[in-house]
Amino acid sequence: MTYNIHAGTGSDGRLDLERTAGVIRDAGAEVVGLQEVDVHWGERSGFEDQARRLAEELGMRVFFAPIYSLDPLEAGRPRREYGLAILSEHPILRAENHEITRLSTQEPNPTPKPAPGFPEAVVNVRGVKIHFYATHLDYRPDPAVRRRQVEDMLGIAGEDPGPKILVGDFNAEPHAPELAPLRERFEDAWALEGSGTGYTFPASSPTRRIDYLLVSRGVEVQSARVLDTLASDHLPVVADLAFEKGKPPAKPLPAHIRAAG
Repeated sequence: MTYNIHAGTGSDGRLDLERTAGVIRDAGAEVVGLQEVDVHWGERSGFEDQARRLAEELGMRVFFAPIYSLDPLEAGRPRREYGLAILSEHPILRAENHEITRLSTQEPNPTPKPAPGFPEAVVNVRGVKIHFYATHLDYRPDPAVRRRQVEDMLGIAGEDPGPKILVGDFNAEPHAPELAPLRERFEDAWALEGSGTGYTFPASSPTRRIDYLLVSRGVEVQSARVLDTLASDHLPVVADLAFEKGKPPAKPLPAHIRAAG
């Protein structure tokens, strides 16, 4: 599943993280990539650790990957963080917050430079070691930063053997030129097994398909669907996938993974 949760605020303007958790639970998703996740970020989300809260609500493991990590507003408070998260019902063997090119929204007169916020989790799914990536690409009309982000992501994912899943809010429609290199390496689950428009944004009256679930060659897509919910300003995408079972992965090393439940 991929879901831009808009920090738990729905299209109705109401903050309700339990509603967000309910969407994920009802979908039956086993591994989820989330975008726009607040961790002690600000008043809009009650300074809550949304990554941990969702993991606790769902009984899932979690890896949070901040894009921004800022000093607290008051001494002694946790750092203010905003970014992406990966939730998993299955053991997370390892996880890393990779850097890709970004144009900061927190700096005056920013320039494109490497910054974190491209999480990878290696997940043991019933004996198959899956590389799961979540991303949130630049939103600006100029595709230059997105083009560099795609190059960066492919460079990182290209080093890993085995099945790969790349999900996220790409802020570009399917035939955008900057996404073309992704189409050479990954298959679009919706294009393979979805029906209808597949539009995901804006949730209240969607007109654009900008949220994706991509899989590497050899991963079987059995179904793909967009869920109808107003729990965010985006609609989530869910796919059922099948993998060829090979040798069992190494023993989990979860020391740096925050597990809940």
